[in-house]
Amino acid sequence: MSVIIIGLFIATLLPLLGKGPVAYAMNKLGGYDNKHPRNQQAQLTGFGARALAAHQNSFESLIMFAPAVLLALVTNHTGETVQYMVITHVIARILYSILYLMNLDVLRSLAWGVGTICTFAIIWVCI
Repeated sequence: MSVIIIGLFIATLLPLLGKGPVAYAMNKLGGYDNKHPRNQQAQLTGFGARALAAHQNSFESLIMFAPAVLLALVTNHTGETVQYMVITHVIARILYSILYLMNLDVLRSLAWGVGTICTFAIIWVCI
């Protein structure tokens, strides 16, 4: 069960860690505008725009992953299969962000698919 909880913890950290490259790109765009960060983020292009998209997608992924993991914990479906799916999801999400920053769109989409399938598979195991 601790693998599942640690996986949820890491997945919860990913959106926050994903803010780092966004802040870096914003800083290169005339300094970080803390008064109007969203306006500045809307002006990002290239690496900065990809960093922002990866950051935002981390939140979107977490919205589906967290309830799936909580469902597994509540229904006591914490066996090896679910643990492997949690680990695979977390690895896929880390790769997703890295691949997004590197502008490797096909591999990024593959990583997204793997992570998403793992999320739905966790729910399926609980049914």
